[in-house]
Amino acid sequence: MSQQPPISDLDLRRATMCQLLHWLAAERVQPQTLAEVYQEAIERINPQLNAYVSLSPAMLQEQALAAQHRRRDGVIGRLDGLPVALKDNFDIAGWPTHAGLAGRLKPVTEDAHVVARLRASGALLVGKTNMDEGALGAVTDNPHYGPTHNPHRHGYTAGGSSGGAAAAVAAGLAVAAVGSDSLGSIRIPASYCGVYAIKPTHGEISARGVVPAARRLDTVGLLARSADDLTVLLQVLAGYDADDARSRRRRVALSPPDWEPGKLRAGLLPNLAGLGVQPEVIEVFEATLAKWPRELGERRTVDFSDWDFARTRRAGLLLMEAEMLGTFADDLADTDHRVSEHFRRLLGYAAAKTAADYAAADRVLDAATLKMRRLFAQIDVLVLPTTPQGAFPLDGPVPDSQADLTSFASLAGCPAVSIPMGYLPNGMPIGLQLVGARGSDLRLLELASVCASTLDVEPAYPAIA
Repeated sequence: MSQQPPISDLDLRRATMCQLLHWLAAERVQPQTLAEVYQEAIERINPQLNAYVSLSPAMLQEQALAAQHRRRDGVIGRLDGLPVALKDNFDIAGWPTHAGLAGRLKPVTEDAHVVARLRASGALLVGKTNMDEGALGAVTDNPHYGPTHNPHRHGYTAGGSSGGAAAAVAAGLAVAAVGSDSLGSIRIPASYCGVYAIKPTHGEISARGVVPAARRLDTVGLLARSADDLTVLLQVLAGYDADDARSRRRRVALSPPDWEPGKLRAGLLPNLAGLGVQPEVIEVFEATLAKWPRELGERRTVDFSDWDFARTRRAGLLLMEAEMLGTFADDLADTDHRVSEHFRRLLGYAAAKTAADYAAADRVLDAATLKMRRLFAQIDVLVLPTTPQGAFPLDGPVPDSQADLTSFASLAGCPAVSIPMGYLPNGMPIGLQLVGARGSDLRLLELASVCASTLDVEPAYPAIA
């Protein structure tokens, strides 16, 4: 048998998680080598990208050595040897959980539930990624840790609030990343950075050990370089956690990935321009749909005239801001490590509202559930752009509408998958979103994989060589 050529460092950083697992199993690469390749890339690229805010090269090498020993001994985990990044609102024992704030410097003593699962699976925890202050934003221009730049164009936003996580995956500084999504914080940066993401059914992955934004909205979200990678990650991290009040105990398993394309009912919104979606995004979206003559089955225009995307997104934002008044009370009072005036002003808006205002916002979640039930009695999947616009300059105005198209799935507790669908005229990537009924996570991922395979528009990874 002829010896296979060595795999280049660039190809190791470009590969999907499933490809790396194959190479590790075939012993074409060792965990220590993989860790070294990613660490070298981080040291070289992160100073200009600012995707990571906390790193421990020694810990990474220690984990890689342990993974190498496990592979030698033949007892390995599902993600053994894979470099994975975590948003800086997840607890890692021995590390501070900054949550995008300056004053949270004390190391925590316990791992978040997701971190414990990653460790048990053999994943290599690379470090913590940059985020919006308190996870309240969609730009990742942090006043304490600096902005994260989009790997496709320096000076442009990576989105947020999980912007550092998405940038790390797109730039080949992690093969996958775990973040949080309350109104779109995983899917927005996925769209802007050209990577794959899933916001699972609410409660499917335990959020214990994640600094909360709004517990009724918070979802652990996943970022990777393929839909198949997301499927593996979801199956590793999902499951009931009795210590998380929002954790979802299934009465039945997740719906199996068994949709028949010819019988699929796909819902489309009637007037994207009326919802504020930019013309260039609509053009890419319509060109994408034209490439799927069979994949989406029967297409139906769905009625959303009773759903105000902007107003309901603002209701979700009020729920977040109101809960954050309690979560970040000590940070707001810390005179040695002051929060930004912007963050203080956002939470001050909630402080000026009444209990009746909060109750009215909370009722929007019930309305979203009812809307979701009626919608998915008529269709199997809702198909729409992930964001109304592409990435924009960090020094320019921030559009209010970033989360308009992602907030419905969050408010309704639905799963939603974002995939790269193409490029805008300025060369920046843009995402397409698939939304399904609660529990349809695996079906959405299967459809995402099928659809993505026909597009041939996937951004080149790594975005920064």
